[in-house]
Amino acid sequence: HGWWLMEDSKMSKSLGNVIDPLKLIDEYGVDSVRYYLMRDMVLGMDASFTIESFIKRYNADLANDYGNLVNRVTMLIVKHFDGKIPESGDYDESDLKLIGEAKNTPQTVSGLMKDLKIHKALENIMSLLRNINRYLEVKAPWQSIKENDSQGGSAATTLALSADVLRIGSQLLNPVMPEKVQTILSILGANSIDPSDTSVGKLKSGTVLGEGKSPFPRIITE
Repeated sequence: HGWWLMEDSKMSKSLGNVIDPLKLIDEYGVDSVRYYLMRDMVLGMDASFTIESFIKRYNADLANDYGNLVNRVTMLIVKHFDGKIPESGDYDESDLKLIGEAKNTPQTVSGLMKDLKIHKALENIMSLLRNINRYLEVKAPWQSIKENDSQGGSAATTLALSADVLRIGSQLLNPVMPEKVQTILSILGANSIDPSDTSVGKLKSGTVLGEGKSPFPRIITE
């Protein structure tokens, strides 16, 4: 492995630029720190650490892309479908595109992990989560539900598929963030699903969501 640098210098007690990882963990949690280390370091190469880069990565990936997605999907299901995964109807082109991505990502991630390209594996997982957000923007279930809030309708299909693909992305993140991911899987009602089974469709209609919200609150800096 390479060196962790403080900006461009090797960490050194004499320079006073050493970061205590235990203090960082106490403040931000072990899963968040582990994600940052695995995402921003390429094995075999040096990597630069700053608290600013940590906060930027945390807020962008975990608070915004992941955490907000968890809250967005579950809150809509709670509000419009009594907190239960709705029943999907027929899939359109946008649905099938997301399903294809959800089917391909686990295999891609597995290959990258075996090649020790952990940073690229995590980026592929985050790309899948960002694609759920884009899919939601295109489908706009908060609008379509005003016209049809029935099971099998457009909004029901969109939210059911979003929750299921979110479950897949969470399972893929489990090796890096086991505690936080288990919290999110519990919120999705997916605790009983085999964590190694990333097949589409495992989060069945009628599954009751758990309580809680994203465990990744945004870090506010002065």
